[in-house]
Amino acid sequence: MIQTGIITISDRASQGIYEDLGGPAVRTAAEGHGWLVHAEVIVPDDLQAIQTAIRSLEAQGCGLILSTGGTGIAERDVTPEAIRGIMRVELPGFGEVMRQRSLEITPNAILSRCLAAVVGRALVIALPGKPQGAVDCLGFVLGAIPHAVKLAQRVPTSC
Repeated sequence: MIQTGIITISDRASQGIYEDLGGPAVRTAAEGHGWLVHAEVIVPDDLQAIQTAIRSLEAQGCGLILSTGGTGIAERDVTPEAIRGIMRVELPGFGEVMRQRSLEITPNAILSRCLAAVVGRALVIALPGKPQGAVDCLGFVLGAIPHAVKLAQRVPTSC
C-alpha cells in the first residue's frame, strides 16, 4: 500500500476564505486507487511553505506526495519552482503526459506546469488546482506511479 500525503496549495484556502475542494478530490481519488492517505495539509502559494510541507510529508514516510494548485502561470503560482528547488531528479514524462492528455479536454492545458520529481525518498506529483483537472491528471499517469514510488524509496524492483 502506498502511503500518501496531499498538499493543497492556495492562498485563499489556507486563509479559510473558501473551502478547499482540490485536496478532498485528490484524497478520494487516492483512496480509490487503494492508497493510504497519511496526511493532508493546506499551505499558501509560498515557495518555502510548499517546500516545508513536502519535506515534512516525506519525513513522515509518505512515498507519494500529491500537490494540487500553483501550477499555472499566475504570479503567485510557484509550485514547480518550489519542487525543483528541493528535488533530486525531475521526471519530465509525467508532466508531458498530463499536458498532452489534458489538451484533449481543454486548450488551456498548454499553460499547465504540472510535473513530477523525486524529493528525498518520495515521488512528488504537482497536479492542477481545479479538482477535476487534478483527478484527471492523476489518472493519466496512474500506471507509472507504483513503480516510480518503489524506485524513489529505493525498493529493489525486477524491472
